[in-house]
Amino acid sequence: MAGFLISAAHKSSGKTTVAVGLCAALTAQGLAVQAFKKGPDYIDPMWLSKASGRDCFNLDAFLMSPGQITDCFMHHAMQADISIVEGNKGLYDGLALDGSNSNAAMATLLDLPVVLVLDTRGMTRGVAPLILGYQAFDAHVRIAGVILNQLGGTRHESKLRAVIEHYTDVPVLGAIAHDPRLAVVERHLGLMPSHELDDAAQRVQAIGQMIAGQVDLSRMLQVAASAPSLPRRSAAFPTPPSPQQPRVRIGVARDKAFGFYYPDDLLALKQAGAEILTFDTLRDTALPEVDGLFIGGGFPEMFMPGLQANVALRSCIRAAIEAGLPVYAECGGLMYLARTLRWKGLVHDMVGALPVDVVMHEHPVGRGYVELQATADALWPQPAGALSNGLRGHEFHYSSLEHFSSDLKFAYRVIRGHGIDGQRDGIVYRNVLASYAHLHSGAGSNWAQQFVAFVHQRKSSLNRNLPELQACC
Repeated sequence: MAGFLISAAHKSSGKTTVAVGLCAALTAQGLAVQAFKKGPDYIDPMWLSKASGRDCFNLDAFLMSPGQITDCFMHHAMQADISIVEGNKGLYDGLALDGSNSNAAMATLLDLPVVLVLDTRGMTRGVAPLILGYQAFDAHVRIAGVILNQLGGTRHESKLRAVIEHYTDVPVLGAIAHDPRLAVVERHLGLMPSHELDDAAQRVQAIGQMIAGQVDLSRMLQVAASAPSLPRRSAAFPTPPSPQQPRVRIGVARDKAFGFYYPDDLLALKQAGAEILTFDTLRDTALPEVDGLFIGGGFPEMFMPGLQANVALRSCIRAAIEAGLPVYAECGGLMYLARTLRWKGLVHDMVGALPVDVVMHEHPVGRGYVELQATADALWPQPAGALSNGLRGHEFHYSSLEHFSSDLKFAYRVIRGHGIDGQRDGIVYRNVLASYAHLHSGAGSNWAQQFVAFVHQRKSSLNRNLPELQACC
């Protein structure tokens, strides 16, 4: 079970770039690299997936139990030569005072060595007490090496190496000079998703080559090989449905505007009996023949003109919703189903199925983990195995809704987080559930299995409306 966890002393130290570069460099050597990302994130995993050529999976202590984390890691790590887990924030940062959801706790749970990426700008002798402090803070965490990042030159590197060698027993595994070419494109919500860039593959390849030239890959592999094997757990993942199980066809929006999907959720949809068909909200003029839709998150505000221009598809989706098509939408998907979207003084028409308007703001409206309680208006009930304090998910949106009526129905009461208005989330309209919350199937929600069952239940009634729907689309 070769692998390691990449962390840092604090956020914005460059660990994502290093992780992406290592995935690309080791993949280029012919190794099967399995990437994981700690915490709720879509964009970093996109880049890690692009670099490794295989889906990156999230490991989240708030959304998953320790057993689920171990199962997910074991299941996918067993199918690769090496596993790389990219942490979030700093090594010891996290929500809990006891550090139970920190990167350090994740490394301890998975028994992985830790490689620290250190932003060395303005640092010389002070690097030693930093490393020594991180070593001493938790004896269960094994810091196997450091990668020096943002170096000011060869003299700066020599000083740091001498200090680290004199005062610590931690090896320097790499030294990366400050280079603008190593910066992944950013914008108002952080890194730009790789699927929006036509040259993403070339960028990843270049980063991999630069990291390979400045990090000792052979020593990184030695660190990875020092990770002991975890005991295999039984029934780690559910088996696929039998051929006799009734199936439904679910359309998933996959394009430059919408791309935030957990691979686990898409797998859970398939295992629940769904056949997934993708469609492009910017290019396709009609929906494929489907029994339901899943429109995930993304950045519709960046593609407002293109979304508005595709009148045919917007009309088709609205007609399908009015005909009773089941739809599950998260964040960007909610924004797309609204009447209008306003940003930087410009207003563009969206699908118009939901009686709300969306406005973008300069600062986050909702950000972080959420806990929700299903209401009587929810399209499917809260599962018996849900957490006692409700469903868990996360949100990260700069938009809010306005001009919605007081009789609008909501699927969730917000226990933690913001949702739509600080108290409610999950608009319910006909067979549509659209929320700001991103759920993770298996994290007390099992939404994928419930949605497939809901789609199947509504399939017969939807078929009665198909002539009218096909005429519209």
